[in-house]
Amino acid sequence: MINLRHVEVFYAIMRAGSITEAARILNVTQPAVSVALKHLESRLRMKLFDRSGGRLRPTPEAKALLPDVAEIFGRLGAVERLSQDLAGGARGVLSIAATPPLCDGFVAKAVATFVAKRPGVKISLQSLASPIVLDRVVNREVDLGVVYEPVVSAAVHTEEVMRASIGCVMPARHPLAKRATVRARDLAPYPVVTYLPQALLRPHIDRFLSEKASPIAISVETGTSSTAIMLAAHGAGVALIETALFAARPVPGFVMRPVEPRIELRSLLLRPRLAAASRVLDPFVAHLRATAIA
Repeated sequence: MINLRHVEVFYAIMRAGSITEAARILNVTQPAVSVALKHLESRLRMKLFDRSGGRLRPTPEAKALLPDVAEIFGRLGAVERLSQDLAGGARGVLSIAATPPLCDGFVAKAVATFVAKRPGVKISLQSLASPIVLDRVVNREVDLGVVYEPVVSAAVHTEEVMRASIGCVMPARHPLAKRATVRARDLAPYPVVTYLPQALLRPHIDRFLSEKASPIAISVETGTSSTAIMLAAHGAGVALIETALFAARPVPGFVMRPVEPRIELRSLLLRPRLAAASRVLDPFVAHLRATAIA
C-alpha cells in the first residue's frame, strides 16, 4: 500500500522537476526524498522517473498519474481552507429560534447582515412562541434561542442581550404623538390594540392599564406585535405593545411613544447547558449584541 507521504513526494518532484527542489519544498533532506520515491516505485511496480545526466524525467506512467494526484492535493487544500473558515466562524451551520417580535426585529436584521459578510454560513431562523423556543433549546434542536423574560429552566444558560419597554404605536398626527410619554389615563378616549390574554407580555399591559380607574376600550386583541402594528396602521386603534419590533422595523408616518411609568422588558439569549458550541455561534452572538444596540 502506498501512503500519502509517498504521493506527496511524487507530487513535489513533478512540480519542482528535481529531488533537490522537492526536498526544499517539503523541508526535508534530499536522501529522504530519494528513499520515499524508491519506496513508491517499488510498491507501484513501475518506474516513475528516468534518471539521465543527474536529471529526472517523468515517465508516461508518471504523467498519467499526475491529474489524479493533483486532484487529491486540491481536495486537501480545500479541506484545509474549510477548517480555517470553520475555526474563524466564516463557515458553518447555525439554528436559531426566537419569539416573534424579536425574531422579526433585530434578530432577523442580525442574521441578514451576518450571512452577508459570511456567505459560507447557513442559518435556519424560526419564529416561535417563547415556551416552544425554550423547549427547542432544552432539547438541543436549536443552537440559540432569543425570548423575553421570564425563563425558568436549569437546562439552559441565559444572558441578557437587550432591553425594550412597552410603548404606543400611533400615527404621527395622532393627539398622543405630541406627548413624550403616555400614561394609562391618556388612552381613555381612544381604542387600543394589544395582545391576547394568553400572550406572554399581556400581564405587563394589564398592570399598566390597571392604573386607570375606568376600563380602557381594547378594540382588538392579537397574538403578535407585527399584527398589532398593522392593525394600528389600518386605523383599528393605538397599538400598545413592546418597542423592540417597531424600533427595528419602523412604519413610515407612525411613531412609538413609551408608557409612563416605564415597563422594562429584558430579552434573553438561551443556550443549552453543557453543549459544545459551534465555532460560528460565538461570532454570531457578538454580532447579535452589536445589532441590538445599534
